[in-house]
Amino acid sequence: MNLAGFLLSLGATCRITRFITKDKLAAGFRIWIAGRFGDESKVTYLVNCCWCTSTWVGASVAALAQWWQDSSWFHLAATALCLSYAAGVASRWLD
Repeated sequence: MNLAGFLLSLGATCRITRFITKDKLAAGFRIWIAGRFGDESKVTYLVNCCWCTSTWVGASVAALAQWWQDSSWFHLAATALCLSYAAGVASRWLD
């Protein structure tokens, strides 16, 4: 993987992880997991822990990057996720 692919993968991993573990739009998913597996289950912990979730998201994104890093679709999706994450971080600093 080249540097650009790595940086795109990093940003995509950060944004997807943040979405799963913290975003209000994914709250229903986290509630469903807790209802299905219990509040104290390891699966519920997984979807609420950014360190845990990022391991699996990172592995998935890295695999996709290895297969499709030269694809314009991968670049488009990863760039959009990176920009979304950067905008969220910037808004925290600026607000």
